[in-house]
Order: sequence, then C-alpha cells, then structure tokens
Amino acid sequence: MIRRNTIQCALVLEAVNKLRCHATADEIYDVLVQEHPTISRGTVYRNLQRLCEMGEIRKREIPGGADRFDHLCSNHYHARCVKCGCVFDVDMEYIADIEKFIKDTHGFEFTGHDIVFKGICPECKSKT
Repeated sequence: MIRRNTIQCALVLEAVNKLRCHATADEIYDVLVQEHPTISRGTVYRNLQRLCEMGEIRKREIPGGADRFDHLCSNHYHARCVKCGCVFDVDMEYIADIEKFIKDTHGFEFTGHDIVFKGICPECKSKT
C-alpha cells in the first residue's frame, strides 16, 4: 500500500524536530493543538506511529514513564531524571555488539538494546 504524505504527518514531524526534547505523544499534541485546534489526539498518535515506521523519528520506550519520540534516529543512549522525568541524550559511544557479553541468554535471540541511565538533572539538582 502506498502511503501519501499528509499535512498532518508533516506537522507532527515538524513538532518533533522543533521540540528536540524526547517529547511524549501528549506533549507533541499539546504543542500542535495550540496552532491547529482541529487536530485530534488520534491523528497525532497515528502519525507518530507512521513516522516511526518510515524511520523519520524513533520511539524510545522509557521504563517507568511514557514512551518518548526522538528526532535523532541514530543509536544512542539516554538518561532519565528520577525527579522530573525529563529524558536527555547521553554523550557516550554506542556499543553495537554489547549483546555478545551476555553470558546467560535463557534462550533469547537478542535483536538490539536500549539503555536508559537514571540520575538527577541539573535543574532538579539546583532546586535541592
């Protein structure tokens, strides 16, 4: 099936690229609805999924939090603030073959990995 580019899809991609903050679907919707009050939450969710499938953005599953959408599609690691929940990129080389160091695989066939470090962001740290 050929999918055509829609204005809504372009708006969602533009919002993700503009935010550059690992936004949740709800945060992306909140930004879009300010300028486009007729856009529905469902439209935003569908287009986020579509953009992920097209490889334009990446969905980042964050343990203990909502999925985030990343404008960077390259493999990289993240840190999540345990106080405010914000997600940040980590400046660290991606270890592509880290799975080879797993000793007990329990029969798993590993297809990749995501690592999210935990900590306290500078803004939250300054409040304490």
